[in-house]
Amino acid sequence: MSGWLPSAPCTSRACVEAPGPSAVAVARGVLRLTAVLGLVLAGVLASPLGGRIPPDLVRRWCRWIVRSAGVRPRITGDAASSGGLLLVANHISWLDIPLLAAVRPARMLAKKEIRDWPVAGPLAARGAVFIDRDRLRALPDTVARLADALRSGAAVGVFPEGSTWCGRAQGRFRRAVFQAALDAGVPVQPVRIRYRLADGSATTLPAFIGDDSLLTSVWRVVTTRQVIAEVDLRPPIAPLSHPDRRTLAHAAELGTVGGGPDRTHAALVA
Repeated sequence: MSGWLPSAPCTSRACVEAPGPSAVAVARGVLRLTAVLGLVLAGVLASPLGGRIPPDLVRRWCRWIVRSAGVRPRITGDAASSGGLLLVANHISWLDIPLLAAVRPARMLAKKEIRDWPVAGPLAARGAVFIDRDRLRALPDTVARLADALRSGAAVGVFPEGSTWCGRAQGRFRRAVFQAALDAGVPVQPVRIRYRLADGSATTLPAFIGDDSLLTSVWRVVTTRQVIAEVDLRPPIAPLSHPDRRTLAHAAELGTVGGGPDRTHAALVA
């Protein structure tokens, strides 16, 4: 395994406030999980149509997935509806992916392991750009493929932390993907994602971290009465407004931090 491989100190045991099980929560979870799986399977069946599916329908389908899981999306701000665009967001949950696509359908940069995920793997394989995080030598080729996608006018969604965090803290943005935006001459739009409960309090419950399995994380979400996903689109960073990927990555990172979460994670989980 490469020493470059990003990781976060978050673990489900230390970071996630999971509710206690109840008969009502289990019944709720079964219904919601069935709805989510049905929508994802519909997406798998429709995926061979590719670009013939209207973007607005894709956005609505992604919102349906989020809502079927019991999560209410609140999206503020706008993304350009056409032209190459690098969407960059902090990464907390598997929910982040449909939330980004609900803003604008995008090709996602994803770890190669997602290919093997049940149900979602075949869907991701239709449009994602996969990265082998264990092979640092493969990184330039991945950046080149991202730049080609951006030049073609596609939106590309990236989580530059390279790993999920619980939401109480946030990792540094890795610089490599920002080279693709510089090479293609397209804007970068920071997106800040946060999760709250119905009473407005921040929650780490949707986090997909540590040794969590995907099913464990999904089950936590679908059995919770209601979660609110706040998706804040910050102003795009104009092409060539920064001289190199280091300063561009820093500017984008500041756009997703907002009030500035504490990066001293040990203090948060002690």
